[in-house]
Formats: sequence, C-alpha cells, structure tokens
Amino acid sequence: MNNKALMATLCLVATAACSTQGQVDPDVMQIATTPLTCSNKAECELWWQRAQTWVASHSTYKIETANDSLIQTTGPDGGKRALAYQITRTANPDGTATIGFSAHCDGSLGCKPNPWQAGADFKQYVRGITGTAAGAPQGSATPSQHAPDTTHPETMPGKTTTLPNGEAMSQ
Repeated sequence: MNNKALMATLCLVATAACSTQGQVDPDVMQIATTPLTCSNKAECELWWQRAQTWVASHSTYKIETANDSLIQTTGPDGGKRALAYQITRTANPDGTATIGFSAHCDGSLGCKPNPWQAGADFKQYVRGITGTAAGAPQGSATPSQHAPDTTHPETMPGKTTTLPNGEAMSQ
C-alpha cells in the first residue's frame, strides 16, 4: 500500500472513530468520502458540466465563479443554514482528473441539507447514478439521519473536516 492510500485509510478510520452513531448514514458517508476521479478527457468534461448543473440547481446562492478548474457560489451569509459550495477540478499526472467537493454554511443550528448528504448526492449525480435523491433539487431530498448533534465537530458551524481523499467538508 502506498503512502497516499495508507494516509487515506488512516484518515477514514479516524473520521469514523469520531462520528456519532446514527448521525450520518454509513452508506451516505462512504459515497461522500469516495474520490470523484474521471478517467479521460471526454468523461472529465461531461462530469464537470454535470457538476455545474448540480450546483446551479441545488444552491441557494448564486454561482460566483465557473471556469475549467473552479465552480464556487457566493455565501454563506451570516447565520443562514443554506450551503455554499466550492467545487474544484485538479488534473492528475496520469491524465485523469479529481473533482473536489466542499460545502459549508454559517447557521448556528447546522446546515441544511447536511453537507455529507449533499456531497453524496453531488457525487452520485456527477457520476450519472440515478435512482437516488441525487438529482433532486435542494429541499426535496430526504436525508437518512438524525437531527444534528451541535456538540459534535462535524455539525458545528464553520468547522471544516478534511475527508480521507483530501476534500474539505464543513458546516
């Protein structure tokens, strides 16, 4: 196992050890933490287009930047639970590209939707996986989780958690 894979595994174990049981469905967590890596130029272009479509249809905030390597919304606005998004595309040496997902809000009661659920929905939509709430606009998805535990770091406003694949997930 190479160092990068070992670090990813250790981070995943550490994140899982800190999570509150029942807070986020384990299937949602697995989807949200799986790297989103396209395999060729055509697939990468399609996925990047889907990424922009997803953000445009799920964000309360306007898209502020949209270019070949960044899709970013405005926000978050003070005290609001709505998620602001930052999506990145990074070329890899082997010709693939990795699409990163970051979501955060500024609400004292946590974010709505939950950033883990939003990340899972985003990744499924970008990959073209159907049959889930992945393509549903924000607010119509029904996340399978308990109410946020405001004492847990993953649900505290402004707190950023780094996922095993290096992506930031914050509330």
